[in-house]
Formats: sequence, structure tokens, C-alpha cells
Amino acid sequence: MSVNYTTVQWNRQKRRYDRIMLGLMALYLLTFSFLQLFFYPLISPETLIIRATGTLAFIMLQFILCIGPMARLDRRFLPLLYNRRHLGVTTFLIGAVHGVFNVIQFHSLGYVDPLLSVFASNTHYTSLQDFPFQTLGFFALLILFLMAATSHDFWLKNLSPRWWKSLHMLVYLAYGLLVFHVMLGVVQLEQSPAWIGFVGFGLLTLVSLHLMAAGVEKKRLEDQMDKPAVGEGFYLVCSAEDIPENRAKMVFLDGQNIAVFRYEGKVSAVNNICRHQHGPIGEGKIVNGCITCPWHGYQYLPNNGQSPPPFTEKLETYDVKIVDGMVWVNPQPYPEGTERPAAIIQA
Repeated sequence: MSVNYTTVQWNRQKRRYDRIMLGLMALYLLTFSFLQLFFYPLISPETLIIRATGTLAFIMLQFILCIGPMARLDRRFLPLLYNRRHLGVTTFLIGAVHGVFNVIQFHSLGYVDPLLSVFASNTHYTSLQDFPFQTLGFFALLILFLMAATSHDFWLKNLSPRWWKSLHMLVYLAYGLLVFHVMLGVVQLEQSPAWIGFVGFGLLTLVSLHLMAAGVEKKRLEDQMDKPAVGEGFYLVCSAEDIPENRAKMVFLDGQNIAVFRYEGKVSAVNNICRHQHGPIGEGKIVNGCITCPWHGYQYLPNNGQSPPPFTEKLETYDVKIVDGMVWVNPQPYPEGTERPAAIIQA
């Protein structure tokens, strides 16, 4: 969180994250180049750059899309989610190098404008096998550019979280375009089953992770369906001892997504959806008295759902009570930022 818009808020974790990211990228490029030169000693520098950057960008995008479900399945992946935008912008830059060298290699030596040549050199738009695959890569790169250009919170604030999120969900369209871009390119140019297996394995991995994460979330929601309601609309959630200190129990009650936090011998409940990028508040923890979203560190006070000044984000709050050590929550929400008394855990 920041009072003013700054280019990048560097901290020790982000610097370490970026050093590891750049180191792994350099290692991949060196290893890939060595193998290409070993197996294809006559390969041109342009073709080597095209292959190295293209495969790297595709792997990075694949990994970006896997981070979300991996973090759902295991909290140890949350640091990757926290800095995912750094990885996304870098992926676009690598993809842009791939695209520029493709245009130089295949479209810059004729009398037609290079960008126009991308769309006009192959006009078999009605043929599946001969479809101009480079156009698919162009539109995928355009989407990645829009996402990179709007990755800063300035755009999130001014576009509104809803529209910003919708724009950045286009990453799945970009991934789909790239899958067909690679597949058609292999069929028309490379004709190597190894590349098809490479893309297919990545697609299978991505789909499997998303299905596994969806199954975990579905089970969590189903576990809440049989929660009994008692007088005054309260639902039984769990034992107070089942909630770790400074952590939360996430529940879905009567259409409300709620995070129930335990802290300082008390229990409070707030809406589970962060106002920044709709991250899961309940997967975070309380740091210095504030609920801290695990995605990007946005903070809220547990008793009223308000961000500490000068920030203005607010969450809905809910009534909580403890009876015989059991936590009960009323899913009727109070307006955002409404202070509600915490339930005291009796010793």
C-alpha cells in the first residue's frame, strides 16, 4: 500500500524475487542457446533469438497462470503471487523481443510495410491447417502489452477494480491464442512432435491445477452448507481453538464470503474479498494489528474493516459471538467500515 503513486515500491522481498527471476531467465537462455547450437550448429543468430525468447515467454506465461491455483493449494506459493505483476511485465518484454525479431526476420525485406505484411503475407484465414499463425501471436502480444501497461495501481484505482480485473482476465485469451500460435507454427514450419508435446504438457498441467484448486474451494463451500442457524440468524462456524492466532477461518454463509479472525483473545468477522484486486483476505494474517491481504499487502482493521489512515478502503463487517467456546457468525452484513464489537474468548 502507498499514500502516493510511485513507480515501484522496492523492498527486500521484491529485490530478492527479481534477482531470482532474472537469474533463472539468464540460466534458461544460456542453456537453451547452448543446446540449440549443439544440435543445430548452422542456426542463424536471429532464429536462435526467436526460439529462445519465444519459448521463454511461453513458459513464463504458463507459470504465471499456475501461480494462482498453486497458492490456493499450498500457502507457501503466496510470495510468488504477491509479486506476480513483476513477472507479468517481464513476460511481455521477452515476448516483445520475440515479436520484433520475427518481424525483422520474415517481414522487413519486402516492399510492404512489415506490420501490414504480418497480416497480408498469408491470407489463408479460412484454412485451419494453413491459418496465419503469426497474427495470433500479434494479438496475444497486444493483450500482454495492455496488461503490462496497466499493471500499476494508478490504473487499478482509475479504471475501478472491476474493470481492471476484467481487463487482466484477458490473459487467458492471450494464453489460448499463444497455444494455437505455437501449434500452428509447429505444423507449418517446425513439424516436430516434441514442440506439440511441450505445449500439450503445459496445457494439461495448467488445467489440472485449476481443477484441483476449484475442487478445494468447492469442498470448502460445501462444508459450510450444513451449518445450522439458531436464534437471531447466527450460524455455527467452528471452535475458537480451531482458528490459529492472528489467522482466519473462511466461511460461506447465506451468500456471504466471510473471514473470521482470531487475535488478542478476540474474534471478529469481515468480508473475505479485498477491495484492491478481490484477493482472499482470510488467507492472510494480522500484522501489527491489521488484517493484511496475502496478495499485495492491503490492510484493514479487524473490528471495523477500515484501512488505517490515510487509506480509504473498507470492508463489510459481521456480528460474532462465542458460546461455550464455539464461534457463531451472523451473515447479515453491516455497511462497509461499520465498527462491531469483537467476541471475547473466555479463558
